[in-house]
Amino acid sequence: MPLSKEKKRAYVVKMNRILSSYTKVFVVEVENVGSTQMNTTRAAMRGKAEILMGKNTLMRKIIKDFQKENPDHVMANILDLIEGNVGYVFTNDDLPPIRDLILANKVPAPARPNAVAPIDVSIPAGPTGCDPGQTSFFQTLQVPTKIMKGQIEITNSMDLIKKGEKVGYAEAALLEKLKIRPFSYGLEVNKIFDNGSVFGVEVLDITPEILQARFMAACRKVAAISLEIGFPTQAALPHTIGNCFKSLVAVAVGLDNYTFKEAQPFKDFLANPSAFASAAPAAGAATDSKPVEAGPAEEEVDALDGGMDMFGGGGGGGGDY
Repeated sequence: MPLSKEKKRAYVVKMNRILSSYTKVFVVEVENVGSTQMNTTRAAMRGKAEILMGKNTLMRKIIKDFQKENPDHVMANILDLIEGNVGYVFTNDDLPPIRDLILANKVPAPARPNAVAPIDVSIPAGPTGCDPGQTSFFQTLQVPTKIMKGQIEITNSMDLIKKGEKVGYAEAALLEKLKIRPFSYGLEVNKIFDNGSVFGVEVLDITPEILQARFMAACRKVAAISLEIGFPTQAALPHTIGNCFKSLVAVAVGLDNYTFKEAQPFKDFLANPSAFASAAPAAGAATDSKPVEAGPAEEEVDALDGGMDMFGGGGGGGGDY
């Protein structure tokens, strides 16, 4: 039924207001979604998002007129999204919470004949509540049954419909007889429009932790390549400095007549390792008897454990170097 002139004018005003107010859009499928379910979803998103439905021809005309009046507005680019039996959810909020609100309101539904099954459907073993006179009905569908306590009982669970197949009349009747409502329907997100960019809903599943892990993995690969080919990059710089420091310490350790401040603890350790290990028995004895009072021995520091950092400074461990 076509809209009256008054309703059409009101719709034009409403859509222009929405286009001017929002920068993000969810394109949603509305197959098998009833009016009551739609109103419930609208109520859940009130104050956060708006659902807009309408005829595609009218919506395209409104957007084209909006483009002429606002050629630089970001929402002028959603014209290509107006296709098929879909609806639109406009928002300015963060996308993941709105996505969750859209998908949350699903209602169970029966399997109707000729409907495409969105999931696999099976029937469980157990009593059916049907009298023995309906045995032939189950035999037609090759459902294994037996008579138990005056009613038909399914002896083994059975796969009835595969995902993507059309529901037959017999399968639909059987599920209705067993009072099984296997499907659930609600709004399904197809695409997302965000400030001029269009992408799939799976992008919203990318968390900051995933991005951080991917970034660090890329940094490690860049650093490895840089070190291998000898090309300096920011990712490889800490490793390069660490390797250079180790090389300088190795040279100083091999010379008797040269040293520098940062290399001296290493030379002292190699010259007299027992001096650095002398604190270990005292610590062990303290655990077996009463605590040892603080004294000068506590000032001894292992030159290789916390005495210097990667760059030769004090107050920290050497990391990986």
